[in-house]
Parts: sequence; C-alpha cells; structure tokens
Amino acid sequence: MIPVVGYSGARVAVLGLGRSGLATARALAAGDAVPCLWDDSPEARAKAEAEGFTLTDLTRTDAWNGVAALIVSPGIPHLYPEPNRIILRALEAGVPVDNDIGLFFRSWATPDWDEMDRTPKIVAITGSNGKSTTTALIHHILKEAGRPTQMAGNIGRGVLDIDPASDGEVVVLELSSYQTELARALTPDIAVFTNLSPDHLDRHGGKGGYFAAKRRLFAEGGPDRAVIGIDEVEGLYLANQLSQGPADDRVIRISSGQKLDGEGWSVFARKGFLAEWRKGRQVAAIDLREVKGLPGAHNHQNACAAYAATRSLGLAPKEIEKALHSFAGLPHRSQLVGERDGVRFVNDSKATNVDSAAKALQAFPKIRWIAGGLGKDGGIAALKPFLGSVVKAYLIGHSARDFALELGGTPHEICETMERAVARAAEEAESGETVLLAPAAASFDQYPNFEKRGEDFTARVRALTV
Repeated sequence: MIPVVGYSGARVAVLGLGRSGLATARALAAGDAVPCLWDDSPEARAKAEAEGFTLTDLTRTDAWNGVAALIVSPGIPHLYPEPNRIILRALEAGVPVDNDIGLFFRSWATPDWDEMDRTPKIVAITGSNGKSTTTALIHHILKEAGRPTQMAGNIGRGVLDIDPASDGEVVVLELSSYQTELARALTPDIAVFTNLSPDHLDRHGGKGGYFAAKRRLFAEGGPDRAVIGIDEVEGLYLANQLSQGPADDRVIRISSGQKLDGEGWSVFARKGFLAEWRKGRQVAAIDLREVKGLPGAHNHQNACAAYAATRSLGLAPKEIEKALHSFAGLPHRSQLVGERDGVRFVNDSKATNVDSAAKALQAFPKIRWIAGGLGKDGGIAALKPFLGSVVKAYLIGHSARDFALELGGTPHEICETMERAVARAAEEAESGETVLLAPAAASFDQYPNFEKRGEDFTARVRALTV
C-alpha cells in the first residue's frame, strides 16, 4: 500500500466505493487522514462498514464542514454530460476534487529514496486502443530483463494498492481518460500516447474534450520522455507541441505503417518489421512476423510503443526482442487460444466496437469471423473496406440479423449462439485460416461482460482442440 501524504488529521471525502474507492480509503487512513466514505449503493456502503470505515452521507449540506478534499472514483462524471450531484456540491463549496491517480503521484516518492542507488521510475500509458496490451508488454519486457517492476492503474492492481518502491523499480501504469482528466498531479518519468479514436464522447463533451483529457498526462508535469503515436493528427500535433525541434529526442515518435527517418528518435513498424531510427540512421530492427502474441498492425504499434519506452529505460534491443517472443498476449485481445489441423482460433472479445474489430480483421489473411452481440449505433457498415479477408461470417446475438444485412456479398450464417458459431466455423475452416472472435458489438445481450463472452469462446475452442 502507498500511504497518502498531505492530509494527516484532515477529513477527506471519498465518493464511490468500488475497488479504487476502498483502496483509496485504506491508503488515506494509512496516511493518518480521516476518510469520510459514501456510495449510492447500499451494498457498497455495507462492504465499507464491514471493513470498519465510517460512512458520511455526502448529500447532506452539513457533511462538508471541514472537508479538505473529495476523492472520486473514475466512473463518476464530474463535468459532462452533467456533474454528479455530490461532486457539484463539492465544486460549489470550493472543496478540491481529485482521484486516486492524483493522490498516488503526490505520495509515491518517499525520503528513503535518497538511500537508493537507482531512483524508481513511472511509465504511464494512455490512448484509445492498445493501452492494456502496451502496459502489459512493457511490464513483461522489464520482468524478462530482470528489472523490478509493478503494473497498476486501469490494469492489474489499483495504484494505491501497490507496494512501496524498491531500488531501481519501474511502475507501469495504464491510465484511462477518466483517470487523467481529473488527477491533480500527473508526473510520470515516461508518458506514452498510443493513438486516438472517438470514444466516451458524452463523458468528455466531444472528441476535443476526449483528446484534452489524454493530453493532460503530458502537460501537467512534463515527462522526461514522451512516446507518441503519430498515425492520427492528434498524436502528430501532440508530438509537435512537446518537441523543441526536429532533433529533440525527448519525444520518440512511433508509427504502424509509416517510415519515420528524420533527425529525431523514432520507432516504426512496416510489413512486419520494427525499426529504430536516431539522428537520421537506423540503429536496430526486429522481425515481428513470428511474434505470436502480437499479431497484426495494431499490435505492431503496441510493440513500437513498448520498445520505445523500454529503450528509454536503458534496455538493449536484443533484450527487448527476446522478451517480445515470450509475450503471450492479454486475454480477450488477439489472444491465440488454440490450434487444430492448421487452423488458429483467436479470441478478441475486447473488440466491442467497429474500430477495434477493423484492426482485428486486418491482422489475419483468411478469417472465419464470429461477430455480433448488442450492436452499437451505426452497425458494422464502416467495416466493409476490411471484409476482404473474411471467408465467412458466423453471426451471433441480438444484432445477428442486422449485421447480416450490412455484409453485402460476404458469405455468412446466422448462428445466434456462441456454441453453434464455434462449431460451424471449426467444421468449415481449412488449414491456414483463422477462426476469429471479434464481435464489433457489446456483450450484454448474452453475457455480463466481454470477458465472459471471451471465456465462453475459449472454453468451446479448447473442447475442440484438446
């Protein structure tokens, strides 16, 4: 646990008592603050009381007397589409609003760091797609290289739940826009921006607000080094804003598809090969085509980001290359879950929207595509340019028939259930093809979340392949 500093003896309100909220309460108490907890859910309040915490009804006006700060869980809106009523009360009372990320950055460094040989570092990753894979990949590379490391944030443990820093340790944080937009302290040593595509627009008041939330990771404290994906104009703009000139190697530009060979520091992937350029010349290259845990151009961008971050930490290209080959991938994200008679089965249940499904469809040459679920606005019409690799689609869930109408001449079959879709795809697949679950839809019509959907796919595949 990381005890929170700066609030000894002070009342600090905590709104939202899920995983991060309770961890925040414990860390505040460890730092001698007086946490005042509230959640609209009676079940969440009961769980907090069972741990011995005091509840304070923050809807009451008198509850704010002497409160030094309000710490908010990431899922609670504080501005758009409209502020939560309790947060609005804090704003009106002039009580500073923060989150656990802000508390972490304020509390991470301690006086005993003066006795360490190597100062601990923080690598923080944000972006629309690839955050989790990039975070896990950086963590994996560091572990394989023998560096002490912890992973936290939007993946792994809560930031205040991790252990105090050890000598030379690197903490790798995945940070969502919900976390970066509100944190009052953001001071990573290395900050990574993967890419930007429209998401959470209601929460951020549009795409500009969404980008502004991501951009705060680079603007608030100013990282020592920034790794920026420049395949979208927002990333290109951000890299330009952070750089003092073409040769400024504090900014590492990354790309999946473009050759970047200017005066500065860049890492890019083209045709399955990663290349590192510095001062106008290539200094290293890695063949990514046989890295099974990172299939497709979108994962090659993740590899570029992880490579750039770990090179910034002093790792050698050969160390990184070796670790890439032992990376198994994350569950439900282009995860190879089985092979039979030359047919691969890949679980990308996390592909819940058109953008992520498009990336999955570009990762393999011949695809038996399992898609469907609870479709989103716009359906799958935008996927038409990416259907050339689809041998046949097997459609499931609530939107199966709607999706069928948008497939044009692509062969398809309405299967409705995962059981039938996996069985039919496996029955018809030929050697060299990939049975790919990339639903392009939410899971809530048939499953409580995308993880359960992916687990169902995986279980059915393994029943066929064992």
